[in-house]
Parts: sequence; C-alpha cells; structure tokens
Amino acid sequence: MINRKNNKAGTALAFALLTAAFSAAPNAASACTTLSASGNAEYPPYLWRDSTNPGHLTGAVSYLLEDLAELAGIEITLVDSGPWGRTQEEVAAGQVDMMAGAFFTQARSEWMDYLYPAFLHTRTAIWTHLDSRFEFREWHDLIPHAGVTVTYNSFGQEFDLFAREHLNIEQVGSLEQGLMMLSQQRADYLIYEDNPGKAYAELLGLDNIQPLPRAVTRQPLYLALSGASPCNTEALQARLSAALARIAEAQRMERHLDRAVLHWQQSRPH
Repeated sequence: MINRKNNKAGTALAFALLTAAFSAAPNAASACTTLSASGNAEYPPYLWRDSTNPGHLTGAVSYLLEDLAELAGIEITLVDSGPWGRTQEEVAAGQVDMMAGAFFTQARSEWMDYLYPAFLHTRTAIWTHLDSRFEFREWHDLIPHAGVTVTYNSFGQEFDLFAREHLNIEQVGSLEQGLMMLSQQRADYLIYEDNPGKAYAELLGLDNIQPLPRAVTRQPLYLALSGASPCNTEALQARLSAALARIAEAQRMERHLDRAVLHWQQSRPH
C-alpha cells in the first residue's frame, strides 16, 4: 500500500530538512557527487535487468532514483551487481554505495543505514501448486511443509526468526529456479513477494501455481546507504531522506509503478 495522506506539515518538514542539509554541509556535497546503487535484479515491476542497457537495471525503483537524484542534487548510477546475494555482499563491502530496495532487519542495519521514509510497502505471499494447495491462516501452518525461497531473502525480522526456528525452507539461487521447483512439485510452497512472483510466473508461462490469499507479511521497502561507503555521511542521509519525503508527498511512486508495469509488459517476449 502506498501512503496517500497529504500532510502539509510533513511537506514543510521535508523542505526544512533539505534546506538544512544543503546549508550544513556544502563540503560533503562537493566531496561526493556520484552514488552507485544496485538491487535485486529479479524484482519486476520494481527492478529488472535492462535489455537495452546491459549492466544496468530498470523499473519503478530506477524511476524513483531519477527523482531522488534530481531533488538531492547528486548523480545516482543504478548498476547490475549480479545475483541478490552478491549484491548485498558488494553493498556491505562498500563497492556499491546504495541498496536500491531492502526490507529492514537488525542484521542488515549493522552494515547499512536505512533512509526514511520507506518508499513502498509490499506483500509477501505463499505460492503453491494448484494440485497441492493447503490452508494457510498463520505461520504455524507452514511447519509440516517443505518450502523454497531465494538465497539471502528476508521477509521481515520477526518472520525470519520464526522461519529459522520452525520451518524447512530450501534456498536457491534465483526466483526462476524457485518457481520452476514449485511448478514441478519439488517443493510444497514458495515464499516470495506477490508482484515479482506474478511477473516471473507469466514470463515463464507457469499457469499451475498461484499465491494464496493471505499474506505472510506486509513490509516497508527502503533505500539504504552502505556503512562502508565513503559517501555515507549524516548530511547526505538527511538530504536523501528529505527528498524521499517530498517524493512521498507528491505520490510519485504510484506513477512510477504504473509506468514500470507497462514497461515490463512491453519488454518481455511474446
């Protein structure tokens, strides 16, 4: 869900933060004029590999970063770092400055600084084969079943802890692999966000799987700066957060999502 509240006080605060950030640290602005960013390359309509620009990503988050760069006065280059696990490793090492989309976990907060507000809320679903659906009302209903998900994925700190203690979930290298395993009934369920899952299921022509109605979690999605990035300063965090607040007030993310859905539909093979 996207926050549709029109809060004049919030807009005023965002302008004040942005003005203060620019005036407080002009040296920080000049010292770092470009940020590299990366994210999950199997994440349509939010992010996916740009077939027209190899090595780069496109999607709703890409359009968000274009807005952010303009408002904050800093260039942001969105690159494809490979599989999701490798992307997280490169951000943690400071080889990439910004994570373009991640849920909050305490472990991740130890190596990157989250930028507020969140730019989106997403729904994580349990995907099942049409021939082997089961009732899912609460997390404990998953205990008897064998699941699959993508390596290094998180679905919120509380669920991650429950899964580690109680669930049997195999981790695989890509969303495509997880969807194929479910389609071939080599797993009882796949846990993944519903919009990217639907996009890839359609791309692969898989019509024998679907998400269950009840969500596993609904999580805010954030941008974050690497703790090891030389660009990561309190002043830059304030500038970026103020710009994010202005984008939220203008409800720009809704338009970015609409544009990205159309782009994904037009770019995939027919």
